[in-house]
Amino acid sequence: MSQPHQHHHPDGTSEATGDAARPRKQEQEDASTEITEVAPGILRSQLPISMPGLGHVNCYLLEDERGLAVVDPGLPGEDSWIALVDRLGRAGYRVEDVHTIVVTHSHPDHYGGAARLRYETDADIVTHETFRTIWDAADFDDEEDSETLAINSAEDQAAAFERYFSRPNPWGGERSGPPPEFLERMRRAGESIGGTFAIPAPTAPLTDGQTIELARREWRAIHTPGHTYDHLCLFDPEHGVVLTGDHVLPSITPHISGMTPQEDPLAEFFSSLHRMETLEHVSIALPAHGHPFEDLAGRARHIIEHHEDRLDIVRGAWEQLPNGTVNDFMRVLFRERSWGDMAESETYAHLEHLRELGEITRSDDRGTARYSPTS
Repeated sequence: MSQPHQHHHPDGTSEATGDAARPRKQEQEDASTEITEVAPGILRSQLPISMPGLGHVNCYLLEDERGLAVVDPGLPGEDSWIALVDRLGRAGYRVEDVHTIVVTHSHPDHYGGAARLRYETDADIVTHETFRTIWDAADFDDEEDSETLAINSAEDQAAAFERYFSRPNPWGGERSGPPPEFLERMRRAGESIGGTFAIPAPTAPLTDGQTIELARREWRAIHTPGHTYDHLCLFDPEHGVVLTGDHVLPSITPHISGMTPQEDPLAEFFSSLHRMETLEHVSIALPAHGHPFEDLAGRARHIIEHHEDRLDIVRGAWEQLPNGTVNDFMRVLFRERSWGDMAESETYAHLEHLRELGEITRSDDRGTARYSPTS
């Protein structure tokens, strides 16, 4: 399971240029208050977030005769809620005009505002059917009573955090846990009206290929595991619009986590990216961070190539690291400033992919995974 805080690379990762020469990524731009129409009946608004490498989340407003569907309503907490209400007003709407909430995946800058929006409006919450979050108690306990599985109070969430981060990583070593400011945000949000940190329970989960009507047309659900297992994209074939969430971003490479129940999350990510290449007549991609862009297939191919390059870097390090740990390979793949849980998790995903391909073997050294080439 991926961590709920910090879920993007702070940068494009593997290039070895100095910081001074680095252009600012689109995804790092601060949230603007501007409302722009990016496709027929679709408005782009931006909500402020403060997470590593990210300055805003795009909250798309899909207009129809009933009001609005909103896509990814931002972080939990009062400041994000105030921004959301402001953006709705700038677009000419009120909170009560929202009839549907689409959440692309289980990270808090995407689902955080959903529970309060539903509390205020009774709007439907649309996710992929596999939507999961770190808070799902079923991921922590074998408790069968569904009543005891509801984690909504800030105290319960903090306890779930502690249980989750007290577990060793699957490759060995302790998890560092979330930053203190995130825990404080969670505590404050839990005290505000409607339990704004309550985890949204999907009311209209979608399966792959299922259709849903939003903005006066049919959208096709596309399950795109990779960045998270439950990631959902929506495709409008009539206008060629794709809501890509964090699956395909314009200028940063989405984090691929090894902390999932899947044996080879990187292979699933590749497969999901290839699906973006096969969509026909795409006119515009609407990402969750950064600006809308046109060449979805080209950008998906670029992300695939980025990870293929990383696999080659691992292959090239075998001679120096014939029995290396995840931490050893992380230091080859990432700049020192990026070392940590996220970098280790992504390194683990790449090593496990090579293991599934039969190129390396894994051994256990007193609780620490070590990888060796098979030939």
